Amino acid sequence: MKNVLVIGSTGQIGSELTMKLRRMLPEGNIVAGYITGAEPKGELLESGPSALADVCNAQQLAEVVDKYNIDTVYNLAALLSAVAERKPLLAWNIQMNGLINILEIAREKNCAVFTPSSIGSFGPTTPHVNTPQDTIQRPRSMYGVTKVATELLSDYYHIKYGVDTRSVRFPGLISNVTPPGGGTTDYAVDIYYAAVKGEEFVCPIAAGTYMDMMYMPDALRAAVELMLADPSKLVHRNSFNIASMSFEPDTIYHKIQEFYPDFRMRYEVDPVRQAIADSWPDSMDDSCAREEWGWKPSYDLDSMSKDMIVCLKKKFNIQ
Repeated sequence: MKNVLVIGSTGQIGSELTMKLRRMLPEGNIVAGYITGAEPKGELLESGPSALADVCNAQQLAEVVDKYNIDTVYNLAALLSAVAERKPLLAWNIQMNGLINILEIAREKNCAVFTPSSIGSFGPTTPHVNTPQDTIQRPRSMYGVTKVATELLSDYYHIKYGVDTRSVRFPGLISNVTPPGGGTTDYAVDIYYAAVKGEEFVCPIAAGTYMDMMYMPDALRAAVELMLADPSKLVHRNSFNIASMSFEPDTIYHKIQEFYPDFRMRYEVDPVRQAIADSWPDSMDDSCAREEWGWKPSYDLDSMSKDMIVCLKKKFNIQ
């Protein structure tokens, strides 16, 4: 991995992953791929090359791959769960037609491809506690449907054509850098923002709803470490369960109260997000990732909360 195209570089994961890769691989071309209306800014723009890279435009993608001699593509283009339910046809076009474009280019130009899956690939009939690596996947959201199809299609291109496809099933991701973009688990980001700003938090997810979560530094490390892993040791490719922590809204609320005793939260449940959350696992078994490529998280709820609060206070210049 030397010359990398990050598609969706201005999104929640892509913006941080691009910068991480640029620090790791200073001699390579780490290209920030973007679409019109979501151009890179600031450090992301100034620290390395960027290029229009719309997953729905195969010719444009191929030209970028050729220009920068790309050997690895991180395909992060997607509509998140709640947004995808409002725009299902657009979600399908981006996540499936876009993926076909990338996989075909990878087949022709010998690129490795990382296209993340998600806990959204599971459904209400999946075992919810300690969800196995290999289990039934029958999601009832468009986001989930596209994620299952992504896993299958990525495996197909590896088996049929030898394309080096790899991915993880991300839990809900919590970041102090990029604001969330419409995911079911985003309440776990918003709650920290509210606490640091001294605001009451209105929680859209019902009490007692457990979901797997992960701090962004661990997620970025997983995305990089998997692509660097010895392929001969990978039994599973698309996609690996990875886990870090599982909690419900009251748990994170009371954890934040350890730092802000006067912080308050009330519930105003969003039925769309709640229905999606109810179909997802409470916790995942990530033993295959641990065994096949040495996955291990660094953050738990306590260490993540401490870091989130320090970073957000600095971000908003709050003493």
